[in-house]
Amino acid sequence: MKKNILILLAFVVLGSFASNAQSIFGKWKTIDDETGNEKSIVEIYKVDGKAYAKIVQLLEKGKEDKICDLCSGAKKNKPVKGMVIIDGLSEDDDEWNGGKILDPKTGKEYKCYISLENANKLKVRGFIGFALLGRTQYWHKVVEYQTKFAYRP
Repeated sequence: MKKNILILLAFVVLGSFASNAQSIFGKWKTIDDETGNEKSIVEIYKVDGKAYAKIVQLLEKGKEDKICDLCSGAKKNKPVKGMVIIDGLSEDDDEWNGGKILDPKTGKEYKCYISLENANKLKVRGFIGFALLGRTQYWHKVVEYQTKFAYRP
């Protein structure tokens, strides 16, 4: 009986790890469509059942302190680092949609949906009107390694 309980517990623990691995939430690396260069690290998080994303790090050398001079409203002339760029996506089966995405490079906002391609690749689609008129980017999961022991002299 104890052996069956341990096996069941092992499956529950492994299942929780697998479900966490298959989530849009966490940190993602963005890639510039035109140059193929790494642009930023974006963190996707949930508030009141909706998904949001903010830029937590700019990776382009010399642009770490970039401001959004082409943005409008409250985001105009604000630092891009820390800026919320995905706003209010709702879960709909295997995709999140119904919100907006901001392109800090142009200052323009688009309708948006995101979905997981696999545990380490996120499809991000921004569009005007309907989804056929838009652009798709693929973001890559940031794997953060933590060491159990830190050397401190």
